[in-house]
Parts: sequence; C-alpha cells; structure tokens
Amino acid sequence: MFQPPYRAAVIGRTGRGDYGHDLDRAIAEDPRLSLVALADEDEAGRLAAADRLGVDVGSTYADFREMLAKEKPEFVAVAPRWLDCHREMVVACAGACVRGIFLEKPMAPSPADCDAMLDSCHAAHAKLAIAFQTRVSPIFDRVKTLLSEDAIGPVLELRGRGKEDRRGGGEDLMVLGSHIMDLSRAVLGDASWCFARVTEGGEPIGRGSVRDGAEGIGPLAGDRVDAMYGFEDSPAVAHFATTRPSEPGGRFDLRIFGERGVIVMGTGWMPEAYLLHDPRWLDAPGGEGWERITSAGVGQSEPLPAGGLLDGNRRILADLISAVEEDRAPIVSGEDGRASIEMILATYASQRSGGPVALPLEDRGHPLAG
Repeated sequence: MFQPPYRAAVIGRTGRGDYGHDLDRAIAEDPRLSLVALADEDEAGRLAAADRLGVDVGSTYADFREMLAKEKPEFVAVAPRWLDCHREMVVACAGACVRGIFLEKPMAPSPADCDAMLDSCHAAHAKLAIAFQTRVSPIFDRVKTLLSEDAIGPVLELRGRGKEDRRGGGEDLMVLGSHIMDLSRAVLGDASWCFARVTEGGEPIGRGSVRDGAEGIGPLAGDRVDAMYGFEDSPAVAHFATTRPSEPGGRFDLRIFGERGVIVMGTGWMPEAYLLHDPRWLDAPGGEGWERITSAGVGQSEPLPAGGLLDGNRRILADLISAVEEDRAPIVSGEDGRASIEMILATYASQRSGGPVALPLEDRGHPLAG
C-alpha cells in the first residue's frame, strides 16, 4: 500500500545547474519522505551532496537512470537550475513510475519539450510541480483575497518587470520573467494572445541576433523586451518588460492596477507587498498613502518569519505529496510551468510575425530555432 514515509531521491548536476534553490534540502527535510538516494554526474559534487543531505555513499549514482531503476523512488526532486536537462530527467522519472516530481523552474527551453514532459507524466499518472515560490506565499494568498474582495476595484492592467541586471533582455525574460508570467496567470487566468517587440541595440532582432543562452536556456535574443498579453476570461491586459540598463533598477515586481487603487508585490516566499487606495495611482510604493500587506492583512504586523526560497519550496513539496495522495493537480503544476514558457516565447513569435500571436502557440518549436 502507498503510504508514508515515501521513498525519495534527488537528481543534481554540480557545475551545470547544481541543486537549484535548495530543492534537495526541501526533499531531505520533509517528514513524509525518506531520502534514500541521489544522483549527480560530478563525483566531488555527488559526495558533497551525500554528506550534506545524509545519504549513504553507497546509494549515490553518477547516472540518474541507474538510480531510478535500482532505488525505485516514489518522489524525486529534479533540482538542476539549468534547463537543458529537465526534459530527459522528468521523462525518465515518469518512465520509472515516480509518483511525484518536483522540478526547478523554468520548466524547459520550448513548448515541445514541455509537451513531452507532461505527456510522459500523464501516461504514468505522475504529478509534476514547479518551483514558483511566490504562488504559494501566504502574502500572495492575502493579495488574491483582496482582489476577490474588490479592494482596488476591477483590475484594469498588470505591469511586471524582470530583474534587469546583467541578464536584462532575453535571458532575464526566460529566467526571472517566468515568475511574472506565472503570477499574471494566477491573477487573470490563461493568456490568449501576445503582442511584443524585441530589440537589440534599439533595432528589431533578426537571425544575426540569436545566440545560445547561458545555463542551458536555449536560443535567445534581445537586450530589450516589451510585451503585452490578453487573457481569455478578463478584459484586463498584462505588460512585461525587461532591458539591460547601465545600473540595475531593482524593479523586479508585479503591479496590479484597478479602478480604485493599486497593489504592488515583489517575488519570493515572503515578498514585500503594498496597497494604495487611489484611482490616480500617484503615490510611490512605501509612501504615506500606501499600506503594507502582510499574511495577517492590510496594515497588520507580519506574524510569520521572513523565511526564504527554501520555505517556499517546502510548501510546494508538501502540496505535491498531498496532491499525489489525493489524486489532484498540484497548486503549481506542470501545466502552469508550460504556460509560463509559452508566454515567454510568444514574445519572439510576435516579433517574427510582426503582430499579435495566439496562445497556446500553434508552433511547438522554439521561435528562434532554425
């Protein structure tokens, strides 16, 4: 009978995505799991991880496929941050009858990769959860409650920006933009179209602009992205932008504009969030007109510790285990991960077509490939 403690394993890749944002620690610490094995192609990294996580050296593997076949884990953290390995690792986990897979974001380089991962999970009845920590934040829960209570009136538009550091542009879009895309969908539902402009040095990108992205991202282009999205079930639109500035802007957040006010929130497990009751949207965040939003409510002291990404990953993993036990979708599912990738790549598809493109994307390949 399927019951805890469940057999669990970790797949890492030292020097090529490592163990993500503590996905390995989350799976090692969950009381419903028993961490029995880990895989890492790098010997030194593998031994260090075994020591850190308390895994017997005899249960460590250079080949994750060998580990899956011999150890037969029921839950696996596919932890590397790099994207180029996600498809093969997730498909292998599903093929080995893993029940729950916890995957670092972003999901994969292309919609086709995401499709293959989800098809394999559906065929094996495996649940796939993505490490979007803000989606499970108690502060984001409070923001959603405020929106449902009409605290700022009907939502008119969303505005999000990437981190805009040295990665500003295409890399920022893929790595950090995935969080903003996911939050936009959590507020407005499924995106139905995208209209975007992607430029390099002020000029529209062309084939000569395409380069291989760092960290297994796949093809990318542009040092500036300006995108607008429409949604199936809302008249509101969402905007996302990123540029490579001379100085980092510190604008990595989502701003929700309503008829009677604004909500601004950052990202992460316990992000800063503020509410402004002003239809003019004038006061700067943190100014006199703004009220702090905490997990306890507007203007209330925060009763919870600050925490970090590990706390968010613990919450996602706990929900994944419950999702397997209850045979339901995780809060942050593989379908959510795929939708964020499609919103990201729709920017390139729109730039190439010279107009809006429909979502989901008809062409499942990467718009910059070929």
